[in-house]
Amino acid sequence: MERLSIRHLEVRYGDLIGVADVSLDVPLGSVVALVGSNGAGKTTTLNAIAGLVSPSGGAIEWQGQAIIRQPAYAIVSKGLALSPEGWQLFVSQTVEQNLRLGTTSLRDRSRAAALFERVYALFPRLKERRNQLAGTLSGGERQMLAVGRALMSEPKLLMLDEPSLGLAPAVVETLYETLHRLHDEGLTLLLAEQSLELAFDIADYAYVLQTGRTVLEGKPSELEQNAQVQEIYLGIKSGDAGVGNGAKA
Repeated sequence: MERLSIRHLEVRYGDLIGVADVSLDVPLGSVVALVGSNGAGKTTTLNAIAGLVSPSGGAIEWQGQAIIRQPAYAIVSKGLALSPEGWQLFVSQTVEQNLRLGTTSLRDRSRAAALFERVYALFPRLKERRNQLAGTLSGGERQMLAVGRALMSEPKLLMLDEPSLGLAPAVVETLYETLHRLHDEGLTLLLAEQSLELAFDIADYAYVLQTGRTVLEGKPSELEQNAQVQEIYLGIKSGDAGVGNGAKA
């Protein structure tokens, strides 16, 4: 019961299918990765969990309670927060104003001051730029702000959509060090990544998505040796990769 559980999730946009059949589990205290090429359904899956899109089928349960089709504000208040792809910040607002928006779901508003200090301790650069407009930040700083804003709701489970996308390697390294630290502090993470190396380095368990479906799952140490992952994720056929056909997950 202490988990996020998704069964046969389906999301349609009119006649288009964003997600056809995704199932996964995220136990509390774990780091779970969703990997797959662009268009595999990772973002749609996270958006459906977060209440940003309405599923057309399937089930989403959080700690034993159905949360499918609930509005985004209700999902956040239950302890799930999303740091979206592309950051989606209020660029005409300051860093601190963007962070404060993350506290709107808090039942105990007196927690806000402690949460600001936590975010500023994790991302000292945000503290230095707290009065600066979000639209003037660098890409790395915007990613820090997106993660920080999600943390301001004091989530039990943090979802991150392509956190490394478009960032310099040094910035990515710093960001993932922070994610490791958050996990060490007990935060559950559900991470969508195109980079297998980054995802498999931090995750306890991973799901491979292809054309809106969960097609493989397992521990990263198992999946990274799997010939099917090369074919599904990289488009390399087993024969092309020098591995015989018929490899199993």
